Amino acid sequence: MKFVEYGTQNKEVIILLHGGGLSWWNYREEAELLQEDYHVILPVLGGHAGSDKDFVSIKENALQLIAYIDEYCGGSVIFIGGLSLGAQILLEILAQRKDICRYALIESALVIPMWITHYLVKPMVDMSHGLIKKKWFSKLQFKSLHMKEELYEDYYKDSVGITKENMISFLRGNSSYKVNEEIRNTNAKVHILVGQKESYKMRRSAEKLNMMMPESILEVLDGMYHGEFSLNCAQKYVAMVKKIVK
Repeated sequence: MKFVEYGTQNKEVIILLHGGGLSWWNYREEAELLQEDYHVILPVLGGHAGSDKDFVSIKENALQLIAYIDEYCGGSVIFIGGLSLGAQILLEILAQRKDICRYALIESALVIPMWITHYLVKPMVDMSHGLIKKKWFSKLQFKSLHMKEELYEDYYKDSVGITKENMISFLRGNSSYKVNEEIRNTNAKVHILVGQKESYKMRRSAEKLNMMMPESILEVLDGMYHGEFSLNCAQKYVAMVKKIVK
């Protein structure tokens, strides 16, 4: 697994895990704003553009990150955040190691499997993957994700860099993820975010996580779609991180 780092290594560590189909630039603005106070680490998840490994599973990514934290961060960090696929990986990290971080921010994590989507992933990607390099198709996809225009070139470049096999693998992993029951035992103070305009299953997933971790805080982001908060509202995201930590 590869990592992009901001700030100096003698500061407390924040790790931010990007969404599926994106890359470390998901949190670039947040890292730039946080680097004066923290050592910010942005992993490139398996199977994504710039990664040195294929996507095997959510659990495998989680175990790789735990090993990294053990080797380079003394076994724990102050804060881990994640969006969508990154949030699912974060949930698995918290379930595997209850004391891995003091604070966690879960944004738009699906924990109620979407089996129809899961079984349709391969035929849909088989049909559409050849179109990814075409700008008109890429811009249609980009628009559907509600990301700000400044992120388009990063999105296009990295979309082209994802193999069909990896895309199928992480989309299937995302759509079939079931939260590990050990998440109930985490010592982290967990904040859960979901957009008010997200799908019913995504909103139900947030509620389920909140019930599994009774001490967690659930916030519904008014008027927001999937991933909009971290992708489009870096200053607000950083303000929330600082409020949670301090």
